[in-house]
Formats: sequence, structure tokens, C-alpha cells
Amino acid sequence: MEQMLTRCSLPVRDITLSNDGEWIAVASDELEVKVVSTQDMEKVMHLREQSRPVKHVSFDTSGTMLAVSCTDGMVYLYSLSSEQPQLVKRIDGLIKTLETDSEASAKVSWHPDGRAFAVPTSTRDLQIVARSDWQRQKAFSGGHRADISASAWSHNGALLATSGVDKSLGLWETRSQRLIKTFDDVQYPILAIGWHPTDNVLSYTNNNGELFIREDFVPQEHAKHLNIALQPAPMNNDPLSEVSGNARKQMPNGHKPGEVRRSTEDDYLDDLLGPDAMSEDGAGFIEDDDGAGYAEEPNRFGKRPAGALESRPAKRQAPVSQWQPEIHESFQPGSTPWRGNRRYLCLNLTGFVWTVNQETHHTITVEFYDRQEHRDFHFTDPFKYDKACLNRKGSLFSCPPSNYTNNRSMLYYRPHETWTARTDWRTPLPSGEEVTSMSLSDSCIVVTTSAGYVRIYSLFGVPLKVYRQKSTPAVTCASWRDYVMTVGNGPVGGEGITRLLYTIENVKRDEVHQSEDILALPEGVELRSVFWSENGDPCIYDTDGVLLILLHWRTPGQAQWVPLLDTKTLERLQSGKKEENYWPVAVAGNKFHCIILKGGEEYPYFPRPLLSDFDFRIPVSDPPSANEEDDDRDAAQQKTLESQLVLASVNHSLQQDLVENTNATSAQKSELPVLEREVDKALLQLLAAECREGEERGMKALEIATLMRDRSGKMLEAAGKIAQRFQRGVLDSKIREVAERRMVGLVDEDDV
Repeated sequence: MEQMLTRCSLPVRDITLSNDGEWIAVASDELEVKVVSTQDMEKVMHLREQSRPVKHVSFDTSGTMLAVSCTDGMVYLYSLSSEQPQLVKRIDGLIKTLETDSEASAKVSWHPDGRAFAVPTSTRDLQIVARSDWQRQKAFSGGHRADISASAWSHNGALLATSGVDKSLGLWETRSQRLIKTFDDVQYPILAIGWHPTDNVLSYTNNNGELFIREDFVPQEHAKHLNIALQPAPMNNDPLSEVSGNARKQMPNGHKPGEVRRSTEDDYLDDLLGPDAMSEDGAGFIEDDDGAGYAEEPNRFGKRPAGALESRPAKRQAPVSQWQPEIHESFQPGSTPWRGNRRYLCLNLTGFVWTVNQETHHTITVEFYDRQEHRDFHFTDPFKYDKACLNRKGSLFSCPPSNYTNNRSMLYYRPHETWTARTDWRTPLPSGEEVTSMSLSDSCIVVTTSAGYVRIYSLFGVPLKVYRQKSTPAVTCASWRDYVMTVGNGPVGGEGITRLLYTIENVKRDEVHQSEDILALPEGVELRSVFWSENGDPCIYDTDGVLLILLHWRTPGQAQWVPLLDTKTLERLQSGKKEENYWPVAVAGNKFHCIILKGGEEYPYFPRPLLSDFDFRIPVSDPPSANEEDDDRDAAQQKTLESQLVLASVNHSLQQDLVENTNATSAQKSELPVLEREVDKALLQLLAAECREGEERGMKALEIATLMRDRSGKMLEAAGKIAQRFQRGVLDSKIREVAERRMVGLVDEDDV
């Protein structure tokens, strides 16, 4: 024994380990269930929704869902995908009310495909329950005359073994729910069953404390069921059950064992000269019948060795290495790399999508933050999707070429709600093209491909537009409503790395707002994510931890990247004791929403961390320090006010661009004067700070007053009152002059 993970004050009734070995769930006579990390015993999740002790616990195939069979006769389903476990479903009337020490079982057995589970019922049947809607499906009936004590699926889900408290043991075929074999040599009731992961071996323990390993458990005439591919769970009206076992097999690559494969360069002359010019295909007629040596045996590359070339001795030349520019690799915003057998495909404010590698297939889970509006779903993924997008209307997936898709990349869109029978659609890409990035908006789907194309589809799969991207290879893309932003590799900079270029267009009006403009990234900094804000403005986040938003992007040639937040200047990091990174999620509600990554982590992992948000703070100066003197604090307060002024000006400019260039709503139009007043309020605070410093700051104070945007004169009147309060008579008179000139329309350009 290496270490103790946890301890319970009352008897332990059941334990289960997740498939990846990261978590262990413990059920005891206590009212709560503990889920403990096997790597760190201090990481413990407590499940307390049940009112009575728990008899059984069971992880699903992905390890993010735990089924709890309680002695109150209910099954509790918990989602463990976040740091705070959430009760997803409480199923009543499914299992029998049992005591914790009863030999009868109510344990949930998840099918290997992850779409359903089986559980013993009070009628001595094994009931299948679908994960998608928690409704009852088919059942294994009539196999036991007493309560079921244990059950287990084979590794591929094709067979099911069950036992009863009457010392019975049975073998079932999953597809037909037929009992194909019973065993009468069991001497004591079996309490737990386990299949060997590859061999025809079944292990079980009984109430006498004995362990049995039974070889050749499946009879020879049925042993073929153990060698087939993963079978679907037995569901009502399930299309997968009609095509199980018909998956395409891997095709041979056509190369002999030990053969050296030739590259494209090796075949260049053959393709150029044809089969009659000493090529490999056209040299079959040559025979060295006179022993002259002109038909030597081909070498390992299929070529005959050439003789030495006679030439004049040349000077010794230094070796030359071919220079290659460094390009930015493509990426999908919101996705993470593989860690173990799972990864996130998408993370945003709508929800999150993750996949689990089951070797022969993947399983994908989609969860939403607002479960009242959308219902979580889970499905088996034979296509092995590697990219995903999620919004309030639907989810989008793409997969690389494979034998399962006829060696073509494919898009799969699944709407959340529909009023027609056909709810989803798939469309393949042309042969040779792969999806490098994609995005999903409320009105269109955008895909960049390895062939340099940008493909735009409607939400119903209608191709709307196809064009060749100017800056290639493509890096990523993002979309919002009808606006599309693509990013690609551009010209090579002085440091040997390509500069990133972006293009923004409106696909509905066929208008280009920004064409091949440079993405503002300093030297040595890479792009981490691209997304649109809640109000519809492009945002980027770089590896330096800086969040930027694009200003004036609707006017060609006028776009500017403005930093909204530098995460290195957050107050929580100023002590130097914390080492944190931030995973960008969204910009909404005038806040930066992200996931805090601690301990030098670069990507979020499971269980899913909670979302955090930070207020914007434009980096005008260094953040204030807690150890500053009084004079330094006054200066820091001054810089804070200046940062607030710049931020208010940016918010006003973004809203003004929206109102002037779109069909803005009345609410958006009414928001503009509110933001204008916020700018003037920040100016008034700066004016008061300058007046407080003394009369020598009068010229700067007057300049601040001239920056007032209000044309009614109320803000300048308030500025005059501030000057009077600090007894700045000269400044007050100057402000009055500015107000009078504005009232009569005589405003100099220098005063604005």
C-alpha cells in the first residue's frame, strides 16, 4: 500500500475507479459520496443530494458522469465536468429500495458506447436507460427468478453477464436481449463480475469471500461476439443497431513489407520523361545478355546507379543550409490539445464540448451553462471529430479524412431546436482538403481549408461562398452574425517569422471592411485566440496575456487594435507569489471572461474549472502598489483616472461606430449619450484632481475642460463649479469663455 486516499467513519459499501484512473468514488453508510483524486488526496468532491446512504456508485466511460444508486430507491446522476459537481437527473421508480448490506444489486452498468446504462429493477429484469433523455429503452427479462446481484458488459458491449442471489449466472446477447447460456455450477451467490479486456475470461467474487477466474466463459459457438467491433447499446428505434458490425475496415497501403517508400522528388524524372526514358516502369525490356554491365541491378530506390562524372576539380565549398521562414500554425479557438485520452473541443459562454478517445472511436459530450434553455447531450463519435463550435443555435463539428469518410474531411451541424423531422446535416469537403479552422455564428458557418480556400455555408448546409484566401496558410477564423474574420500568414518579417494578416468582411452584403491588414502582435508574441465580443467587435488574446479589441473596423484603413487588459498587471499578481495564466473565453458585459490556470498550466483540464471575469483596465501606467507613499498614491490615483478616461472613450467609440454603420436598435442608440456622459464624468474627475494640485496646473485643467463632449453646456457648467470650489477664478473664467464660444458655434479646432 503506497498511501491512504480517504477514510470513512462508517462501513464502505462500494468503490469505483474512472477509466483514466484519475478519480475514485467511495460510497459508505454516510450520507455523502466522496470523489477523490488518485493523484492528490486533497482534491475531493462531495456529493450530498441524496437523503439516505448510498449502496452503489458507477463512472461512465468518459469519467465525467457518476451514477449513484441510493437506498431510497432513486438513481442520482452527477456531472463531474466542473469543480463543483452538479446533479443532472434524479430517476425515481427505477431501482428497488434496498439496504446497504443487501446482497441484491442496484448498481448501474454503463454500456461501453456511453449512450446508455443497465440497472437491475424490482421485477428482476435489467433495464436499459438512455443517457440522452433518461428514458427507459429495451430490457433483459426473464433470466432470473430472484433479485439480480451483479452485472457486467463485455469490452465491446456485445455480451452481458448477470448473476442472481439464487446462485444463478447467465450470459446474454446484447443485440437481441436473448439469454444464450446459463451456468448451474455456482455454489455461492455472486456479488461482483468483471470481464477480461481482451480474452474470453470472466472473473467474479461471491459472498463467501472467494475469487473465481473462469476461462472460456463464452461458449465456442458464441465466442465470435468477443472479436467484433464496439456494438451499440440496445435502444428503441436506434439506427446504429441496424448497421452495427458493418464499419469500414482499414485498407492496406499497398506497400510490401520492408519496401522503401519513395518520395515525390524521387519520381520527378519518371513523371517528366515518361515510361520510355529509362524510368522504372519502362526499363523492363533491358537485358544484360552480353555482360557489359549496362543493365545493373536497381538500388533500393528502384534506380540503377550512375557512374562517376568526370569534371575539373572544384574548390571546396562550405555546406549550405536551406533557410525556411517560420510560419504560424493553424489552430481552433477554444480548443485544447490531448491530455491523456481527453481534450476540450470548444469552451465559451454558451457551454463546452469535450471528447474522450476510446481507441476505436470517440465519445463527445456537450454541456450548457443554461440547462433550462438547452439540454446536455452525449453521443458516440465514429468519425473522430477534432474541431467543434457551439452557440445558442447549434453545434458544429469537423473530422479529418479517414477510411470511415471515404478519405474526405466532413462537416457535421446539429441544431439545438427544429420544427422539421431532419435535425442535422453532414457535408464532405472536396478530396484533398482538410479543415484547418472553422467558426459558427447565428447566420453562417465559416471554414478555412488546407487548400487555401474559405468556404461559407448557411446553417442548413447551403454553400454561399468559396474564395481563395490571400494570406496563406490560414491560421484561424471567427464570425459574428454576417461578419467573418479570417487570419493567415503574410509576408516574412525581419526576425524570419511571418506576419499575421487579417480580413473582415460582411458575407451577406459582400462588403470587405478590412483587407489583409496586419495583426498587431509584437516580436516574439503569438496569437492565442480570436473571437468576437458580445457587442460584435473583433478581439484577440496573445501569449503575453494582453486582450485587444479592434476599433473603427467598419471603416477601411481606419482599424486600430486597442489593449483592453494586460493580465500581467492584475492586482492579484502584484505580490509575486502567484503563478497564473489565463485561458480566454469571451468578452461580455464589459468584462474579460476567462479560466484561471495555476501552477504554470497553459490549458484547462478536467474537472472543468470555474469561469472568472476581470474588469477592463487599459495599460496607461503601471498598476498601483500597496506599499506606495501618500504622494505616490495620489499619482497612482491620477493614472487610474486617466485609464478610466481612455476606457470610456473606447467604449463610446465602439458604440458610435455601431450606431453610425448599422441599423441600430433604439436601445443601442440610447446607450450612446450614456457612454458620452461617462467620458465627461471621467474628465470632471481629472479636472478636480488638477485643481486640487494648485494654480500651476491651470492650463492642463483648461485642456481637460475643452475635451468635454457634451454640447448642451451642462458639463462645462459643472467644470466651472469645480474650479470655483477650489477657488480657481482664472480657470473658471476661461471655462466660461469656452462654453460661450460653443453656444454660438465659435469653437476653435485647438479647443476641441
